[in-house]
Amino acid sequence: MLRFGLLGAGRIGQIHGRNIAASPDAALVAVADVDKSAAARLAEAAGAEVRDVDAIIAAGDIDAVLIGTPTDTHADLIERAAKAGKAVLCEKPVDLDAKRVETCLKVVEAAGTPLMIGFNRRFDPNHAALQKRISEGAIGDVEIVTVISRDPEPPPLSYVERSGGLYRDMMIHDFDIARFMLGEEPVEVTAYGSALVDPGVAKLDDVDTALVIMRTASGRLVQISCSRRAAYGYDQRIEVHGSKGMARSGNVLESTVEVAGKSGFAAAPAQHFFLERYAEAYRRELAAFIDAVSNGRAPSPDGRDGLQAQRLADAATLSRKTGKPITVPAR
Repeated sequence: MLRFGLLGAGRIGQIHGRNIAASPDAALVAVADVDKSAAARLAEAAGAEVRDVDAIIAAGDIDAVLIGTPTDTHADLIERAAKAGKAVLCEKPVDLDAKRVETCLKVVEAAGTPLMIGFNRRFDPNHAALQKRISEGAIGDVEIVTVISRDPEPPPLSYVERSGGLYRDMMIHDFDIARFMLGEEPVEVTAYGSALVDPGVAKLDDVDTALVIMRTASGRLVQISCSRRAAYGYDQRIEVHGSKGMARSGNVLESTVEVAGKSGFAAAPAQHFFLERYAEAYRRELAAFIDAVSNGRAPSPDGRDGLQAQRLADAATLSRKTGKPITVPAR
């Protein structure tokens, strides 16, 4: 039984807190949040206590810390928890600055404690099955990975302003899942972007519509299409083309019902957002973390995966601004 302290009781903290409470292999001991009422509501629902961050990190009755706080707190909290001997599962990203991520990982490595970064899409049943078939050689040698990721609607400009930009905030998941499918590190990134959804985004020097092309040392290619708007729901698709064929993972719809008539076939829209689409992925992510820590294995994706995704996001941000391809070190 792995005993957890949860830092953050916002939207993502609610997901993780309830998943911990529902797990037969975990217990949610305590919750901390600057919003005391939010922490109290979640703690009551999950049968936990409300404690402050310092108390959770120092607690002898807590084995692991799950971090779901704002991004600019992640690196500091990871370091503090690692130094206290706690296993850590932290939401992406570790930090918006790759150099700060590197410093944080050195602290974790010195402490010798487990760290897992919350790239939950790896644990989606469909995406995971796709990667398994690819790794088993079902389509031969991978040649092109295509990732489509579109949100149903844009976040408020107040969120965009502090997000670090689309490539670091939204597309970082796509960088990680592309690496997961490729089996080889991208070494060159070219990015394009526009503000087509909300003119206010351009005033923040950001984009809401983006395309990234990446190349590996052996010549494998990745194309990522990202948008803050999709009228038909949360669009999450992956296609991998190889020397022997193609494999893909499609959208999950609100229902499997189809209606046919003279005008053709009509299907349900895609599930609305990540809360629905990746609900099972979050549960599987938590189970994988618990299993790794309980059995003394290094969890995956780890801090180095977080660092490499951040480097790709930084490269894309720079490429969009300069109009030039950017070289990225392979780990």
